[in-house]
Amino acid sequence: MPDGWNDDEELLAALRDALAARSVVPQDFVAAGKAAYTWHGVDAELARLTYDSTRGALVQEAVRAEAASLRTLTFRSAHLTVELEVTEESLLGQIVPVQAGHVEVQLQAGTGPAVSIDATGWFTVRPIPAGLFRLHIQPATGPAVLTGWLTL
Repeated sequence: MPDGWNDDEELLAALRDALAARSVVPQDFVAAGKAAYTWHGVDAELARLTYDSTRGALVQEAVRAEAASLRTLTFRSAHLTVELEVTEESLLGQIVPVQAGHVEVQLQAGTGPAVSIDATGWFTVRPIPAGLFRLHIQPATGPAVLTGWLTL
């Protein structure tokens, strides 16, 4: 027994304290776990924004002469195109090629709602996500697709 310990009770108390301290999860460990979760969609294809009606142009092509009254966005990946329309209350979307599946809204602060994609490829997200978000799309066939982060 080390110097300064008088009896077994002190040793048992020190062991109880050590076990109690071990059961508390360090904040760094929790932060590392949360950071690791952000990689859960790493195997999804990234869909690049190719059109945004508020920019008045195809992102890498010709300029439009007038602004659209309804905001539309197009994301393309190697296997899937995601068309989005922004209304006052909702985000309407369709995937091409048309197929069923599901969409998960990923918020900057965590996971948002999940919605189904019907057999015609359409889905609706209500309400429109506030702040920064992206869509994780899992079609019935083919790889998952992850859009870039956007704010509406």
